[in-house]
Amino acid sequence: MTGELILELAGIKTVLAAGDYQGLISFDVWTSLFTLCNLLIVIYFGKRFLFGPVKRMIDERQKEIDGMYEDAGKSKEDAAKLKEEYEVKLQKAEEESEELMRRTVRNARLKEEEILKAAREEATATIKRADAQIAMERRQALNDIKNEVSGIAIEIAGAVLERDINEKEHEAMIDSFIEQLGEEDD
Repeated sequence: MTGELILELAGIKTVLAAGDYQGLISFDVWTSLFTLCNLLIVIYFGKRFLFGPVKRMIDERQKEIDGMYEDAGKSKEDAAKLKEEYEVKLQKAEEESEELMRRTVRNARLKEEEILKAAREEATATIKRADAQIAMERRQALNDIKNEVSGIAIEIAGAVLERDINEKEHEAMIDSFIEQLGEEDD
């Protein structure tokens, strides 16, 4: 095939070299006119049946793309609004949480103060009862001691009256009295 192409080109070169190239290049009015009519018909049908539908298809596709961009823009705006609402709700929740924490701490402190106050009052009441009991037991002990001392004094007086006591006997009685007191306390 390349060989045939080379021979044809060689033949054209021979014709050009011989000067007989008038037949290769010629201008025919009717051929040009038919060619021009063919070109206009192709342009008309191309515009009507090819370029028109293709342009409509491109325009429709452009509208779809524009609609997608609008939807994306709306979605982005909606997302931004939702984000703002979420942030506001999150801020409110944090504030409510802080307020709840403050109230809880305040209530705990009040409860602590109430418990401490009740404990102090109870301790004070217990101390007062203990003081009163100690005072009562002390009075009772003093009364018991007075009764014993008076009983002993009566016995001593009775013993003194029964006999005449000398100083040695008197000291012996006092020592025995002190011993008896010591044994009774134990």
